[in-house]
Amino acid sequence: MTILRSIRRLLKNTSGVAMTEFAIGAPFLLTAGLWGTELANYALVNMKVGQLAVHIADNASRVGDTSTLQNRKIYEGDINDVIYGAQIQGGPGIGLYDNGRVMISSLEFRDDGAEGEQFIHWQRCRGAKTVASGFGDEGDILADGMGPEGREVIAQEGDAVIFVEINYTYQPLISASFLGSPDIHSIASFTVRDDRDLSQIYQRDPGKPDPVQRCDLYSGNVQLDASGTAG
Repeated sequence: MTILRSIRRLLKNTSGVAMTEFAIGAPFLLTAGLWGTELANYALVNMKVGQLAVHIADNASRVGDTSTLQNRKIYEGDINDVIYGAQIQGGPGIGLYDNGRVMISSLEFRDDGAEGEQFIHWQRCRGAKTVASGFGDEGDILADGMGPEGREVIAQEGDAVIFVEINYTYQPLISASFLGSPDIHSIASFTVRDDRDLSQIYQRDPGKPDPVQRCDLYSGNVQLDASGTAG
């Protein structure tokens, strides 16, 4: 009889209902909050990668010596500065070159008799991610220009367009269980400012050449040597 009375009192007792409901609902609430945080971080990184592509294309279209006597020359050191600058702009959190790859192409107009043809005169790359350009490699002839089909950009005669591609593997803020590690891809292009010497990329000191960011190499974030040169 005492046991039955105790059971009846327990059934009527509602003092722990709120705690029980919280214990049941907390995992779902926590999961939703963490998923929302991960999604917001993904959106932020996606936007940052897009902005970096624009900054790299813009900066690469401006580099070179300023001279009133000859067309502006560009140097390997200029390209290295642009690449290192993107790493600083991206910040240490995303690890742009450790987790992605940047490809900078100079799209130009062929003036060797092949009327109207575009070609990639030079291309420089940086990043440990093993991915190739989706639009062409150095030396490729591109009849319709460079870019997604139907939205290609072209260079005018005597001019060049800097075309940038970024491929980046998203690094989860909390866990890959929420979104995984999706690839982020962004492109941007800018017409070269001023009159540029399009013949080649120069070395300022041939006796001590700056590193060339070749597209057959896969290196992570840029490290500066003792002289401040990007390696």
